[in-house]
Amino acid sequence: MSREFGEMALSEAERAGASYVDVRIGEILDESLTVKNGVPEEVNLLQTKGFGVRAMVKGSWGFAASVDLTKAEVTRVAHQAVSIAKASARLQKNPALLTKTPPSQTEYSTPMKVNPLNVGLEEKMEALIAAQKTVAAQSALIKVSQAFYRAKQEKKLFLSTEGSEIHQQINWCGGGIMALAIKNGEVQRRSYPSSFRGNFGTSGYEFFEALDLQGNAKQVGNEAMQLLSAKKCPSRSTDLIIAGDQLALQIHESCGHPTELDRALGMEADYAGTSFLTPDKLGTFRYGSEQVNIVADATVPRGLGTFGFDDEGVPAKKIYLVKEGLFIGYQSSRETSHTLKIESSGGMRADSPMAIPLIRMTNINLLPGSWTAEEIIDDTKNGILMQTNRSWSIDDLRLNFQFGTEIGWHIKNGSVEEMVKNPTYTGITPEFWGSCDAISRDDWMMWGTPNCGKGVPGQVMYVGHGCGTTRMKGVRVGLID
Repeated sequence: MSREFGEMALSEAERAGASYVDVRIGEILDESLTVKNGVPEEVNLLQTKGFGVRAMVKGSWGFAASVDLTKAEVTRVAHQAVSIAKASARLQKNPALLTKTPPSQTEYSTPMKVNPLNVGLEEKMEALIAAQKTVAAQSALIKVSQAFYRAKQEKKLFLSTEGSEIHQQINWCGGGIMALAIKNGEVQRRSYPSSFRGNFGTSGYEFFEALDLQGNAKQVGNEAMQLLSAKKCPSRSTDLIIAGDQLALQIHESCGHPTELDRALGMEADYAGTSFLTPDKLGTFRYGSEQVNIVADATVPRGLGTFGFDDEGVPAKKIYLVKEGLFIGYQSSRETSHTLKIESSGGMRADSPMAIPLIRMTNINLLPGSWTAEEIIDDTKNGILMQTNRSWSIDDLRLNFQFGTEIGWHIKNGSVEEMVKNPTYTGITPEFWGSCDAISRDDWMMWGTPNCGKGVPGQVMYVGHGCGTTRMKGVRVGLID
């Protein structure tokens, strides 16, 4: 990480007329391994290196980047960023202003015991092959079985004309297993510990080992097979109990994205649109029941959205988005927070040094309640328990949604009864969260989503969600008439 090149970029951009400049220099290593039906299907180690310069002229932004970290290229890119800012200023209506943040000169590294990238490829592949074979061995009806592993290391240096110099190293890893059972044209899927390749956290290789893929492989294979003969999910209004791995995606789609301030201000409309949580609702809108407390927290241990500083040099922090059901906060940048005269949430991130930072989720968490998961089930007379996402759909305002899960169970008189297949539920965001009456504390944990898309050109970011088992009253489940 060349501090000299970064300082050169700051100096050149200021000399060209910028009033504010920041520079990010970074390197990313991304390892992905997949085993499918006994054969290695994916063995990838991708490297990304480069730098990006963001400059402001008369309240307008310019950004330019390159993979070539040389003196001549740094000079060229710095001047290009300023040139773009000057061109943008000609069409400007409202100049951008930034909330203040103290300059920092510091370092941050992800806490970990074993660097995942230092573990041998053979050891990782052996773990995946063993888990995949155990899944497949449960039944001849399992036609596809897979095991996944992924690790990422991001090193980056942030410099700004305000005096910040921040060195960071973020490491995360994780994985999962999946089974597809097929009979008479019907396909059923089971995944562990979550769908979409598993679960991930900012930790070392010990995080992947703790998932114990092989130890959970028998259950995954058996449940995929059992789903083929299970009854269909009924269609009715009922109590809905949602397990944490499914609730994490519910939080992502109906809590995380609508509280991004660029969406709320109409500055962002890609990937399912804007937001119903417009600024006039801040501090007055009833988002959910009094049980519902939602935070953006970039400091929680092992969260996939945990870091030391965002890509504007703002320190990681915890802020409330919803408190006792009341909508009180946004995920924001230094620019958008100045618009509403609030503090920046420290949520500006880019998926590479060559991409411009956007407002991105950190860890959007539903705080633990006073129940245990067992108490929630014991207290439910008639309901459906759903686990592990299979599909989802949500409208452009993040209001109307439908989710499908891999598996469900009838709850009768406080007991988990028969399995049901193809379970789905639907709702309207504030009504849905308004029906929340029980949140667990004992099984609360962090879930990692490494594939959140946003922006044009598209960027893919890693984010986290903390939650436990949660009950909603009177939710429509099953097919929609």
